[in-house]
Amino acid sequence: MNTLTKLVERARGPLGAPVELDFGAGLPGELGALLSELNGFALFNYGVQVFHAGPSGLGPELGAWNAPDTWKDTYGDLADGLLCFAQDLFGVQFAIEQGRRVVTFDSETGERENVGPDLDSWAGWLLEQPDVRGVRSFATVWQDTHGALGHDERLLPVKPFVLGGEYEVDNLVVRDAVTAMRIRGQLARQLRDLPDGTPISFVIT
Repeated sequence: MNTLTKLVERARGPLGAPVELDFGAGLPGELGALLSELNGFALFNYGVQVFHAGPSGLGPELGAWNAPDTWKDTYGDLADGLLCFAQDLFGVQFAIEQGRRVVTFDSETGERENVGPDLDSWAGWLLEQPDVRGVRSFATVWQDTHGALGHDERLLPVKPFVLGGEYEVDNLVVRDAVTAMRIRGQLARQLRDLPDGTPISFVIT
């Protein structure tokens, strides 16, 4: 049994109707096979959400989520070349970069971190530290206190984490996932290439 299969065994889903997807070879093909098996799902008490494909389903739809005018336009070219297929509780995106590797995309800064060459590596990376990388503990605490999040909702810090905001309940609000990404995109564009400590003006428009 590979690591991706172990991860899927922990999933709650599907979030979408059954589909048969062919995204070609390589990593996109792996994603198509995964969603053909389980079309969208949640992990770690909804700390991680994998998007469904097709018009019928709960939460973000893969194609619509990756459309430029959904939220990527607010990042300029920071999100270019990414096929975002999942996100965590705080809007960190899990993405296939240029069809070659899986990366994380920090929604507040636009920075990318290499996770591995395939979805099995991504699954192993999550399972190594589910409370941190999968946000399992915080997702559990939040929902035990405030109730379950909607499928289209994520948590947005009042004071962004990159500007010193705390990972605390009092610093977080529930927002529609698209709205939250568009807010973060404005921040990421201001922070781009700035040295640490540079004053910025963070205005939500």
